[in-house]
Amino acid sequence: MISLEEAGDRIGASLGSMGTESVALNSAAGRFLAAELHSQVNLPPFDNSAMDGYAVIASDTSGATSSTPTTLEICGEVPAGKTFDGKVGAGECVRIFTGSPIPSGANAVVMQEDTERAGEEVRVLDAVRPFEHIRLLGEDVKTGDVLAKTGRRITPGLMNLLAACGHSNVSIGRAPRIGVLATGSELRELGHPLSGGEIYESNRGMLAPLIASTGAVPVVFPLVPDTLEATVSAFCEAFQDCDAIVTSGGVSVGEHDFVKAALVELGGTLDLWRVLIKPGKPFAFGQVDGRFMFGLPGNPVSAFATFMTLVRPALLKWQGAEQTSLPVQFGELRESLINRGNRRHFVRVRIQDDGGVISAGTQASHMLHSLAKANGLVDVPPETTFEEGASVAVQRFDLD
Repeated sequence: MISLEEAGDRIGASLGSMGTESVALNSAAGRFLAAELHSQVNLPPFDNSAMDGYAVIASDTSGATSSTPTTLEICGEVPAGKTFDGKVGAGECVRIFTGSPIPSGANAVVMQEDTERAGEEVRVLDAVRPFEHIRLLGEDVKTGDVLAKTGRRITPGLMNLLAACGHSNVSIGRAPRIGVLATGSELRELGHPLSGGEIYESNRGMLAPLIASTGAVPVVFPLVPDTLEATVSAFCEAFQDCDAIVTSGGVSVGEHDFVKAALVELGGTLDLWRVLIKPGKPFAFGQVDGRFMFGLPGNPVSAFATFMTLVRPALLKWQGAEQTSLPVQFGELRESLINRGNRRHFVRVRIQDDGGVISAGTQASHMLHSLAKANGLVDVPPETTFEEGASVAVQRFDLD
């Protein structure tokens, strides 16, 4: 068996890079930038009003109150998207709206709520300071500023910034197509009646959205019975259409575990098998003709744990992501977590709204209720106890 870190390093070295592609910004959400981006414009691109109101010379409003208003002459109007050709002089103002360019000569905006209009004049009921209620040219972003570095995930907020700064297309890491297979003669599709010894297959339904959350494209394939011929055939079909496959089941030492043998039968190599973690020890990774296989255990919790600790970071790195680890939140244990074994145990926990951390339930690798309840993992080293009240790092998988 090898350590989690060694397994991750070997997988990453094998995968390399998926390459890049250029896509329209509006279809790039969730992908990863392949090049640093700079602003093509100033943001704001001109001085503009932050309010509906009147553009004024600030000194003209000095001393204005509701009981002693200052009266100004309205010399024009500038709606958003238009400009004012004249210049505001002493005792004058211009009707203005949120986002409208500030007219020449004006240096402040009086909010509409602080005025009373009377025909072509307006009474100012509150004084303003120079540049009050004005958004200044380039105060947010200046032309040439770095907007995002290589590897940054494109979030809706970043898309907004990139669009405002003139980017219609972006270079991103190409998204791999990932086949999702489940092996086991005992497995049945949902909606079919069960006979003795049979169970409903549930791992593909979990793995596909987890794969999609990395930016990769999941492709779900039919169930694979426990024979070498069926496994080889399923692999051939999946490898023809996908850059890699993620399997669940068939990677242990039983007489009916054919995943490793099928890879070798196809002329591939098994690059690693068995990792010093719990749950998920019988994890396998290999490749054939430039295509890759991630072999996950069949137990649902083991499949989840190995995906989150080994497959997820690999898929992110493959696409050029700068951040591949789960987000970490520290919390206070409300009960002890004990690992008496010789492997790191990724304990399923729930971190509560007040920061308290509790076990999500029974930690056996087949127990689905605790997986459904959990929102994080705590990495407990071998032969270690984290006492109640201790601060622990929770790897959150509901904030990704």
